[in-house]
Amino acid sequence: MVADTPLIISPSQLYQGFNENQDVAILDSTWFMPNSPRKAYDEFQKKRIPGARFLDLDRVASTHELGLKHMMPSDVLFKTACEEFGIRPSTHVVLYDTHGVFSSPRALFMFRSFGHLNSSILNGGLPFWEVESFPVDLDAPGPLPPKSEYPLPPLDEKAIRSYEQMVTNSALSTASTASSAEAELVLDARPAGRFTGQDPEPRPGLSSGHIPNSFSLPFGSFLKIQQGPQGSTYTVFREPSEIHDELKKVVGASHAERIIKGEATAVTTCGSGMTAGVLWLGLKLLGAHKLGLYDESWTGYAMRETSKIEKA
Repeated sequence: MVADTPLIISPSQLYQGFNENQDVAILDSTWFMPNSPRKAYDEFQKKRIPGARFLDLDRVASTHELGLKHMMPSDVLFKTACEEFGIRPSTHVVLYDTHGVFSSPRALFMFRSFGHLNSSILNGGLPFWEVESFPVDLDAPGPLPPKSEYPLPPLDEKAIRSYEQMVTNSALSTASTASSAEAELVLDARPAGRFTGQDPEPRPGLSSGHIPNSFSLPFGSFLKIQQGPQGSTYTVFREPSEIHDELKKVVGASHAERIIKGEATAVTTCGSGMTAGVLWLGLKLLGAHKLGLYDESWTGYAMRETSKIEKA
Protein backbone atom coordinates (compact mmCIF):
# COMPACT_ATOMS: atom_id res chain seq x y z
CA MET A 1 0.00 0.00 0.00
CA VAL A 2 1.09 3.55 -0.66
CA ALA A 3 0.79 5.72 2.45
CA ASP A 4 1.23 9.04 0.65
CA THR A 5 -1.40 8.53 -2.08
CA PRO A 6 -3.30 11.84 -2.39
CA LEU A 7 -6.84 11.95 -1.08
CA ILE A 8 -8.06 13.72 -4.21
CA ILE A 9 -6.69 13.75 -7.75
CA SER A 10 -7.53 15.77 -10.85
CA PRO A 11 -8.73 14.42 -14.20
CA SER A 12 -5.31 15.11 -15.72
CA GLN A 13 -3.61 13.09 -12.98
CA LEU A 14 -5.94 10.15 -13.62
CA TYR A 15 -5.40 10.38 -17.36
CA GLN A 16 -1.65 10.40 -16.82
CA GLY A 17 -2.07 7.14 -14.91
CA PHE A 18 -3.72 5.65 -18.01
CA ASN A 19 -0.77 6.65 -20.16
CA GLU A 20 1.71 5.17 -17.70
CA ASN A 21 -0.21 1.88 -17.48
CA GLN A 22 -0.45 2.14 -13.72
CA ASP A 23 -2.36 -0.46 -11.69
CA VAL A 24 -5.54 1.60 -11.31
CA ALA A 25 -9.12 0.54 -10.60
CA ILE A 26 -11.72 3.20 -11.39
CA LEU A 27 -15.04 2.85 -9.58
CA ASP A 28 -18.17 4.88 -10.26
CA SER A 29 -19.64 5.29 -6.77
CA THR A 30 -22.58 7.49 -7.75
CA TRP A 31 -25.57 7.43 -5.39
CA PHE A 32 -28.84 9.32 -5.54
CA MET A 33 -31.32 10.15 -2.80
CA PRO A 34 -34.18 7.62 -2.53
CA ASN A 35 -36.70 10.20 -3.78
CA SER A 36 -34.66 10.98 -6.92
CA PRO A 37 -35.95 9.74 -10.30
CA ARG A 38 -32.38 9.17 -11.45
CA LYS A 39 -30.85 5.69 -11.23
CA ALA A 40 -27.11 5.53 -10.78
CA TYR A 41 -26.50 2.17 -12.44
CA ASP A 42 -28.69 3.04 -15.44
CA GLU A 43 -26.63 6.18 -16.02
CA PHE A 44 -23.40 4.24 -15.57
CA GLN A 45 -24.42 1.85 -18.34
CA LYS A 46 -24.91 4.77 -20.71
CA LYS A 47 -21.76 6.78 -19.94
CA ARG A 48 -18.65 6.30 -17.84
CA ILE A 49 -14.91 6.90 -17.66
CA PRO A 50 -13.22 4.22 -19.80
CA GLY A 51 -12.52 1.09 -17.78
CA ALA A 52 -14.71 2.15 -14.86
CA ARG A 53 -16.79 -0.35 -12.86
CA PHE A 54 -19.87 0.39 -10.80
CA LEU A 55 -19.61 0.34 -7.02
CA ASP A 56 -23.11 0.00 -5.55
CA LEU A 57 -22.77 1.44 -2.06
CA ASP A 58 -26.15 0.01 -1.07
CA ARG A 59 -25.06 -3.49 -2.09
CA VAL A 60 -21.55 -3.46 -0.64
CA ALA A 61 -23.02 -2.80 2.79
CA SER A 62 -23.94 -4.59 5.99
CA THR A 63 -27.56 -5.29 6.88
CA HIS A 64 -28.99 -3.19 9.71
CA GLU A 65 -31.68 -3.88 12.28
CA LEU A 66 -33.55 -0.72 11.23
CA GLY A 67 -33.23 -1.45 7.53
CA LEU A 68 -30.74 1.35 6.93
CA LYS A 69 -28.87 1.44 3.64
CA HIS A 70 -25.15 1.74 2.75
CA MET A 71 -23.90 0.86 6.21
CA MET A 72 -20.20 0.03 6.50
CA PRO A 73 -19.66 -3.48 5.09
CA SER A 74 -18.12 -6.35 7.00
CA ASP A 75 -14.50 -7.21 6.33
CA VAL A 76 -15.61 -10.28 4.35
CA LEU A 77 -17.99 -8.26 2.17
CA PHE A 78 -15.35 -5.61 1.48
CA LYS A 79 -12.78 -8.27 0.63
CA THR A 80 -15.23 -9.98 -1.74
CA ALA A 81 -16.08 -6.72 -3.50
CA CYS A 82 -12.40 -5.91 -4.02
CA GLU A 83 -11.78 -9.37 -5.48
CA GLU A 84 -14.74 -9.04 -7.85
CA PHE A 85 -13.31 -5.76 -9.14
CA GLY A 86 -9.84 -7.26 -9.55
CA ILE A 87 -8.44 -4.97 -6.86
CA ARG A 88 -5.23 -5.97 -5.07
CA PRO A 89 -3.71 -4.25 -2.03
CA SER A 90 -1.28 -2.47 -4.38
CA THR A 91 -4.03 -1.18 -6.71
CA HIS A 92 -4.66 2.55 -6.78
CA VAL A 93 -8.44 2.81 -6.39
CA VAL A 94 -9.93 5.98 -7.87
CA LEU A 95 -13.54 6.75 -6.94
CA TYR A 96 -15.81 9.21 -8.70
CA ASP A 97 -19.46 10.18 -8.95
CA THR A 98 -21.58 12.04 -11.48
CA HIS A 99 -22.48 14.91 -9.12
CA GLY A 100 -18.86 16.06 -9.06
CA VAL A 101 -18.36 15.50 -5.34
CA PHE A 102 -21.19 13.87 -3.40
CA SER A 103 -21.00 10.13 -2.74
CA SER A 104 -17.39 9.42 -3.74
CA PRO A 105 -16.00 10.66 -0.38
CA ARG A 106 -18.16 8.09 1.41
CA ALA A 107 -16.66 5.39 -0.81
CA LEU A 108 -13.17 6.70 -0.04
CA PHE A 109 -13.99 6.63 3.67
CA MET A 110 -14.83 2.94 3.29
CA PHE A 111 -11.56 2.09 1.52
CA ARG A 112 -9.40 4.11 3.89
CA SER A 113 -11.14 2.72 6.98
CA PHE A 114 -10.30 -0.79 5.79
CA GLY A 115 -6.67 0.21 5.42
CA HIS A 116 -6.59 0.58 1.62
CA LEU A 117 -4.59 3.80 1.73
CA ASN A 118 -3.80 3.65 -1.98
CA SER A 119 -7.14 5.29 -2.81
CA SER A 120 -8.37 8.70 -3.97
CA ILE A 121 -11.45 10.46 -5.25
CA LEU A 122 -11.57 12.18 -8.62
CA ASN A 123 -12.23 15.83 -7.81
CA GLY A 124 -15.21 16.98 -9.87
CA GLY A 125 -16.04 13.43 -10.90
CA LEU A 126 -17.30 12.57 -14.35
CA PRO A 127 -18.45 16.15 -15.18
CA PHE A 128 -14.98 17.62 -14.61
CA TRP A 129 -13.47 14.75 -16.59
CA GLU A 130 -15.72 15.73 -19.52
CA VAL A 131 -14.97 19.44 -19.13
CA GLU A 132 -11.29 18.57 -19.49
CA SER A 133 -12.19 16.83 -22.79
CA PHE A 134 -10.99 13.38 -21.72
CA PRO A 135 -12.67 10.38 -23.39
CA VAL A 136 -15.88 8.78 -22.14
CA ASP A 137 -17.21 5.31 -22.85
CA LEU A 138 -20.74 5.25 -24.30
CA ASP A 139 -20.84 1.52 -25.12
CA ALA A 140 -22.24 -1.18 -22.88
CA PRO A 141 -19.87 -2.05 -19.99
CA GLY A 142 -17.52 -4.92 -20.70
CA PRO A 143 -16.95 -7.93 -18.47
CA LEU A 144 -15.32 -7.53 -15.09
CA PRO A 145 -11.56 -8.10 -14.94
CA PRO A 146 -10.23 -11.43 -13.63
CA LYS A 147 -10.82 -11.89 -9.93
CA SER A 148 -7.96 -11.02 -7.63
CA GLU A 149 -6.95 -12.21 -4.20
CA TYR A 150 -7.41 -9.71 -1.40
CA PRO A 151 -6.46 -10.42 2.22
CA LEU A 152 -9.10 -10.04 4.91
CA PRO A 153 -8.70 -6.36 5.85
CA PRO A 154 -8.77 -4.96 9.40
CA LEU A 155 -11.36 -2.24 10.00
CA ASP A 156 -10.22 0.83 11.90
CA GLU A 157 -12.67 0.54 14.80
CA LYS A 158 -12.17 4.22 15.66
CA ALA A 159 -13.62 5.26 12.30
CA ILE A 160 -17.25 4.38 13.06
CA ARG A 161 -19.55 5.63 15.80
CA SER A 162 -22.59 3.73 17.07
CA TYR A 163 -25.88 5.13 18.31
CA GLU A 164 -24.91 4.40 21.89
CA GLN A 165 -21.63 6.27 21.50
CA MET A 166 -23.44 9.29 20.06
CA VAL A 167 -25.92 9.40 22.95
CA THR A 168 -23.13 9.10 25.51
CA ASN A 169 -21.09 11.80 23.80
CA SER A 170 -24.07 14.16 23.65
CA ALA A 171 -24.54 13.82 27.41
CA LEU A 172 -20.82 14.19 28.01
CA SER A 173 -20.85 17.53 26.21
CA THR A 174 -22.90 19.09 29.00
CA ALA A 175 -21.93 16.99 32.01
CA SER A 176 -19.21 19.26 33.39
CA THR A 177 -16.43 21.52 32.26
CA ALA A 178 -13.87 18.71 32.52
CA SER A 179 -15.84 16.04 30.69
CA SER A 180 -17.12 18.53 28.14
CA ALA A 181 -13.54 19.17 27.07
CA GLU A 182 -13.20 15.45 26.32
CA ALA A 183 -16.38 15.28 24.24
CA GLU A 184 -16.14 14.73 20.51
CA LEU A 185 -17.34 17.56 18.28
CA VAL A 186 -20.27 16.40 16.16
CA LEU A 187 -20.61 18.07 12.75
CA ASP A 188 -23.92 17.63 10.89
CA ALA A 189 -23.68 17.81 7.08
CA ARG A 190 -27.42 18.20 6.40
CA PRO A 191 -28.87 21.50 5.14
CA ALA A 192 -29.41 24.03 7.91
CA GLY A 193 -33.21 23.93 7.66
CA ARG A 194 -33.30 20.25 8.45
CA PHE A 195 -30.85 20.73 11.33
CA THR A 196 -33.00 23.42 12.95
CA GLY A 197 -36.23 21.50 12.33
CA GLN A 198 -37.65 24.21 10.08
CA ASP A 199 -37.56 22.01 6.96
CA PRO A 200 -38.79 18.41 6.69
CA GLU A 201 -36.59 15.40 6.15
CA PRO A 202 -36.74 13.78 2.68
CA ARG A 203 -37.60 10.46 4.32
CA PRO A 204 -41.37 10.40 5.06
CA GLY A 205 -42.35 10.31 8.72
CA LEU A 206 -38.88 11.16 10.03
CA SER A 207 -38.61 14.16 12.33
CA SER A 208 -36.10 16.84 11.47
CA GLY A 209 -33.93 18.50 14.12
CA HIS A 210 -30.53 17.56 15.45
CA ILE A 211 -28.54 15.68 18.07
CA PRO A 212 -28.10 17.86 21.17
CA ASN A 213 -24.79 19.74 21.26
CA SER A 214 -23.98 19.11 17.60
CA PHE A 215 -22.95 21.74 15.03
CA SER A 216 -24.60 22.50 11.69
CA LEU A 217 -22.02 22.38 8.90
CA PRO A 218 -23.82 21.69 5.57
CA PHE A 219 -21.59 19.61 3.31
CA GLY A 220 -21.93 22.19 0.54
CA SER A 221 -19.87 24.58 2.65
CA PHE A 222 -16.77 22.60 1.70
CA LEU A 223 -17.60 22.60 -2.01
CA LYS A 224 -17.88 25.08 -4.85
CA ILE A 225 -20.05 24.90 -7.95
CA GLN A 226 -18.49 24.78 -11.41
CA GLN A 227 -19.98 25.09 -14.88
CA GLY A 228 -20.36 21.66 -16.45
CA PRO A 229 -21.11 20.20 -19.89
CA GLN A 230 -24.04 21.72 -21.81
CA GLY A 231 -24.89 24.26 -19.12
CA SER A 232 -25.00 21.79 -16.25
CA THR A 233 -23.19 22.31 -12.95
CA TYR A 234 -21.04 20.11 -10.75
CA THR A 235 -19.10 20.41 -7.50
CA VAL A 236 -15.43 20.30 -6.55
CA PHE A 237 -13.70 20.71 -3.21
CA ARG A 238 -12.76 24.20 -2.10
CA GLU A 239 -9.14 25.03 -1.36
CA PRO A 240 -7.99 23.94 2.12
CA SER A 241 -7.80 27.56 3.30
CA GLU A 242 -11.45 28.07 2.36
CA ILE A 243 -12.46 24.81 4.07
CA HIS A 244 -10.61 26.01 7.16
CA ASP A 245 -12.55 29.28 7.10
CA GLU A 246 -15.88 27.45 6.82
CA LEU A 247 -14.97 25.22 9.75
CA LYS A 248 -14.01 28.21 11.90
CA LYS A 249 -17.33 29.94 11.14
CA VAL A 250 -19.21 27.02 12.65
CA VAL A 251 -17.13 25.73 15.57
CA GLY A 252 -14.97 28.76 16.27
CA ALA A 253 -11.24 29.26 15.76
CA SER A 254 -10.25 27.43 18.94
CA HIS A 255 -12.23 24.26 18.22
CA ALA A 256 -11.10 24.33 14.58
CA GLU A 257 -7.44 24.38 15.59
CA ARG A 258 -7.98 21.61 18.13
CA ILE A 259 -9.52 19.42 15.40
CA ILE A 260 -6.73 20.10 12.92
CA LYS A 261 -3.97 19.56 15.49
CA GLY A 262 -5.51 16.32 16.73
CA GLU A 263 -6.30 17.73 20.16
CA ALA A 264 -10.02 17.08 19.64
CA THR A 265 -11.96 14.43 17.74
CA ALA A 266 -14.57 15.42 15.18
CA VAL A 267 -17.42 13.08 14.25
CA THR A 268 -19.35 13.72 11.05
CA THR A 269 -22.99 12.84 10.49
CA CYS A 270 -25.69 13.61 7.92
CA GLY A 271 -29.03 12.14 6.81
CA SER A 272 -27.93 8.56 6.18
CA GLY A 273 -24.13 8.51 6.41
CA MET A 274 -23.45 9.51 2.80
CA THR A 275 -22.55 13.22 2.73
CA ALA A 276 -20.92 12.91 6.15
CA GLY A 277 -18.09 11.61 3.98
CA VAL A 278 -17.71 15.04 2.38
CA LEU A 279 -17.05 16.64 5.77
CA TRP A 280 -14.76 13.77 6.74
CA LEU A 281 -12.68 14.24 3.60
CA GLY A 282 -12.62 18.02 3.91
CA LEU A 283 -11.22 17.69 7.43
CA LYS A 284 -8.67 15.14 6.20
CA LEU A 285 -7.53 17.68 3.61
CA LEU A 286 -6.81 20.05 6.50
CA GLY A 287 -4.60 17.43 8.12
CA ALA A 288 -7.05 16.30 10.81
CA HIS A 289 -6.62 12.66 11.79
CA LYS A 290 -8.80 12.14 14.88
CA LEU A 291 -12.03 11.69 12.96
CA GLY A 292 -15.07 9.45 13.09
CA LEU A 293 -18.31 9.02 11.17
CA TYR A 294 -21.73 8.20 12.63
CA ASP A 295 -22.73 5.45 10.22
CA GLU A 296 -26.48 5.46 10.96
CA SER A 297 -26.55 9.25 10.99
CA TRP A 298 -29.82 11.15 11.45
CA THR A 299 -32.07 8.44 10.01
CA GLY A 300 -30.96 5.88 12.58
CA TYR A 301 -30.94 8.42 15.40
CA ALA A 302 -34.38 9.93 14.74
CA MET A 303 -36.04 6.55 14.13
CA ARG A 304 -35.50 5.60 17.75
CA GLU A 305 -38.26 6.79 20.07
CA THR A 306 -35.85 7.30 22.97
CA SER A 307 -33.66 9.78 21.08
CA LYS A 308 -33.47 13.36 22.32
CA ILE A 309 -34.10 15.72 19.42
CA GLU A 310 -33.40 19.45 19.52
CA LYS A 311 -34.80 22.03 17.14
CA ALA A 312 -33.92 25.64 16.39
